[in-house]
Amino acid sequence: MTLFKIGISVIGIYACFLTWGVLQERISTTPYGEKKDGRFRYFIFLNMIQSLLASTVAFSCLTITGKTIIENINLSLIKSLIQVAFVGTIGPPFGYESLKHIDYPTIILGKSCKLVPVMMMNVILYRKKFPFYKYIVVFLVTVGVSAFMLLQPISEKKKTMASNSLYGIMLLSTNLLIDGITNSTQDQIFHKFKITGLQMMFFMNLFSGAFTFSYLLLNYPELNNAIEFCGKYPEVIKDILLFSLCGAVGQCFIFFTLQNFGSLVVVTITVTRKLFTMLISIFWFDHHLSIGQWFAVALVFSGIGLESYIKKLDNSKNKLDKIHDSEKKK
Repeated sequence: MTLFKIGISVIGIYACFLTWGVLQERISTTPYGEKKDGRFRYFIFLNMIQSLLASTVAFSCLTITGKTIIENINLSLIKSLIQVAFVGTIGPPFGYESLKHIDYPTIILGKSCKLVPVMMMNVILYRKKFPFYKYIVVFLVTVGVSAFMLLQPISEKKKTMASNSLYGIMLLSTNLLIDGITNSTQDQIFHKFKITGLQMMFFMNLFSGAFTFSYLLLNYPELNNAIEFCGKYPEVIKDILLFSLCGAVGQCFIFFTLQNFGSLVVVTITVTRKLFTMLISIFWFDHHLSIGQWFAVALVFSGIGLESYIKKLDNSKNKLDKIHDSEKKK
C-alpha cells in the first residue's frame, strides 16, 4: 500500500509539474497580441494568482471530502503556518535573481542538491535524528542527479549564460537554505499538530497570496501594469489560469506526500523528476546516454533501492513484533 501511495504521488507530481513547467515557459517567452509585441514580466502577480487558486482548490477538496477547514486548528498552529508561508514566499525571488549571476552548471548543482539543506535544517532547527542509511541515500541521490545533469550536452544558449559571481552564489545559497527551512518546518508542523495536507495547503497558499498581494499593493505600478497587460492581451489569462491550476493540482499531490512520507521523499521526487523524464525520452525515442550518465543513474537507483530495501525490512520487523505481542497477550 505504501509503494502504491508513493507511485500515485510520483505520477501526479510529474504529470502536473511537467505541464506546469511548459506553461511557465510559454507565459514567460511567448509574445502576445496580433503584433507579437507583448511579453509577460509580472511573476509576483503570477505567484499571487497561483497561491489564491491553490487555496481555492484545497478548500474545494476539503468541502467535497466533508472535512472542515478549522478542524484541529488553533492559534499556535496558525502562527506556525503564517511563519512557514512567509518564509516560503520570500524564497523564490532569491532563486530568480541568482539566475542572472551564475552559470548553467552552478544552477544545475543548486537544483540537484536540495535534499542536503532539507536534511540539514531538520537537524539544526528541530534536532531531528535520521538513521545513518538516510544520509547515504541523500548522498547517492544528490551525487547521482548532479552528475547526470552536469554530463548533459549544454546548448550554445546556456553556455553564454552569466559567469559565476559571489553575489550569485550567495543568492542561490540563500534560496536553498530557505527551501530547507520551509520543508523542515512543514515536517515539524505535521509532527506537532493534527493537520491534514489539504488544510496546510489551504492556509499556506492563503497566507502566501496575502503576502504577495500586500507586496503588490506597496509596489502598485507592478500590480497595475499586470492588470493592464491582462486587459490588453486577454489570451494570457487562459495561460495564467491553466498554469495556476496545474500548480494547484500538483500541490495536492505534494501535500499528500508531505503528510504521509515527509519532505525528504517530496524533494527526492522533485529532484529526480528531470532524470526520470529524460530516461523515458531515451527509451521512447532511442536516445543515448554517456557511460558517465549511466553510472549517475545507477547511483540514484542505488540510493532509492537502499531506502526501499531498508523500509521493507522495517515493515517485516514491525509485523513480526505485532505477531509476537499478540501471542504474548494470549
